[in-house]
This record gives sequence, structure tokens and C-alpha cells, in this order.
Amino acid sequence: MFNLQVTSTTMQLLALACLCLLTRSGTTFADEHEPVTIKVNKMSDVILPCSLGTNEDIESKLFVWKKSGQKAVFYYDEHDGFGLGRFKGRVSHFPDGLKYGNASIIIRNTKLSDSGNYICDFPRLQPRQKFHIQLVVEPLILKVKKGRDVVLPCSLSSKENIEFKRFDWKKDGQKKVFLYDVGTHYNNGRAGQAWQFKGRVSHFPDELKYGNASITIRNTKVIDSGVYTCDFPDLQPSQIINIQLVVVVVGGECFH
Repeated sequence: MFNLQVTSTTMQLLALACLCLLTRSGTTFADEHEPVTIKVNKMSDVILPCSLGTNEDIESKLFVWKKSGQKAVFYYDEHDGFGLGRFKGRVSHFPDGLKYGNASIIIRNTKLSDSGNYICDFPRLQPRQKFHIQLVVEPLILKVKKGRDVVLPCSLSSKENIEFKRFDWKKDGQKKVFLYDVGTHYNNGRAGQAWQFKGRVSHFPDELKYGNASITIRNTKVIDSGVYTCDFPDLQPSQIINIQLVVVVVGGECFH
């Protein structure tokens, strides 16, 4: 099994490198029962590689991407490709690569729920060809030295204005860190914030119009370590971003 680590926004060159692992001249993937595994940090972009070993032009061919064998992800046929279902708006292909048999796709702003087994299928080819990818989306991990400030990122991929929306930050699923609801929040009179975070958490008011719900925690403490969720409960479908914060006491670098 191959293991590919992807920890930042990916580029087309990465797709071409991945294809070398997937293809053998004139053949399908060597073992459909042992998929290539790709790991990526949540909220990063990731390329799922898929290419015909013959490098033949597929601009007029049909190929379909599915998740776990059932959920539609991406459909391409006769010079037109588009994302499907909850992947709509987040998935695209490489038009310039089609002439070389490249059916790879990019999934942007990955979520934990994107983890799973993906199939790239050429149903009309004889023999039929399928490529299998296992995607593992891991929580974003931030490390900060005790006493430093840290920004926990959270943003809608659509970049829509959230000044009149609601977003809710919690720690370990229960502690109320920061709640914004159509202009009211814990720093302008709203009650309910956990004592641990009182006076230490703020958002970015000027960035709300761009879908940015990030927060800053000032003067971090060891007890701040944990898993944070940024939730947009009123959106359909709802969107939740998970971040693991690790506050270190001594030694090591401070990572933001």
C-alpha cells in the first residue's frame, strides 16, 4: 500500500506525481482490493489521482467518481464535468490533462466527513477500468507555547457574508468558547460563556463579510488544550470545522 501525506494546498504537479504510483502501461491499477491511501489535514485541498495507463485522450469519454461505491462525487461526459451532492462547488478536474488520460479531481476545503473510499470509474471502456483511493481527513492540529495568543481558523468555503448568521465555538463538545448570533456575542453582553474563556476570546468583525468565523484566544493556558468545533448550525447542510489545540509548557517551536 502506498501512503501519501498531503498537508497543504495541492498543485497539479502533485497529481502527476501521484499518477506514476497508480498506473502501469496499458493496465488498470494493479490490485483493486488494496487502494492507495492519501492523508490530508482538514480544511486543506487534496488531489485524488486517476489516469489511464495508455495516456489516451479522454475529453470525449465518460468517467465518474463515487465515494464508498454509492455517493456521487463528480461526473464527466462529453467535455463537461461537475461536482455532485455535497461535493458540488468543492470538486473540480483538470481540463488540460484530459488529453493525456488524466481524470484526477481536486476536493477543496476537506471535511472529516470526506474520509472514505473513492472510486474513479470508466464504465464504457472495454475492459472497464476502476481506480480506488482511500482518503483520510485528519483534524487540524495547532501547537502554541503557553502564554502566546493563537488564532483558530474557521471560514466558509463559499465566502458568503455571515454578519447576519450564527456560528458557535465549543471546546471538547461542551464548553462554550464563543457564540456569535446576528451581531450579538459573548463580548457585547451575551451570557453563557465558560469562565475559562471570559475576556480572552475575540473574533474578526471586519472579516465576517467574507465568511471568516475565526477566533483568537489570548494568553493560552495548558487547560486550553483540546478539540474545538466551529459550527454553523443554521446552514443547510450544517457545517462543522474541528481543530485540535495543543498548548505546550516548555521547549519546542510554536506553530501557528
